[in-house]
Amino acid sequence: MGSSPSKVLPRAMKVMVAGHFGVGKTTMVSSISEISLLRTEETLTDAGLGIDDLAGVEQKRTTTVAMDFGRITISEDLVLYLFGTPGQERFSFLWDDLVLGAIGAVVLADTRRLKESFPCVDFFEARTTPFMVAVNCFADGKTYTPQDVQLALNLDPEVPVMLCDARDRLSVKAVLITLLQHVIQRQRQ
Repeated sequence: MGSSPSKVLPRAMKVMVAGHFGVGKTTMVSSISEISLLRTEETLTDAGLGIDDLAGVEQKRTTTVAMDFGRITISEDLVLYLFGTPGQERFSFLWDDLVLGAIGAVVLADTRRLKESFPCVDFFEARTTPFMVAVNCFADGKTYTPQDVQLALNLDPEVPVMLCDARDRLSVKAVLITLLQHVIQRQRQ
């Protein structure tokens, strides 16, 4: 009997996509995922009035309440599982479980509300989880250089910062490649 070549299963790696409320995490995961996105979106209701800050995202009608889940094949032997986090502080307890087993994270930021990125950055720094900052460029937001954002968020110089469009597959792909390169670089140190 001849032996057939055995198919090698790809290595699966977990990546978090985190950020504050309304920054575009669901959009980012959705734009790159090769599978239908698993969403845990719910409609914003009057119960969230005074709790959810809609400043800058007044048109937002839904919110992630647990996570988003997507998948992207990077190469024949590497698959990324993407976990988008909920953005409101009241759901932040979920982050502790979502970060387990993650090789790294993308902190999605919005220059219209950059100060809201500090808790996300602090979360990953406290856990020594490799992360990068991807600035989702909104038409009505000010444009800053990655260096300006790095200074504003008081990031270590080794933390990558790049501008992106969470709606654009190629832009998100570039973000994920940058994160993987950063993770590899950190492992070599």
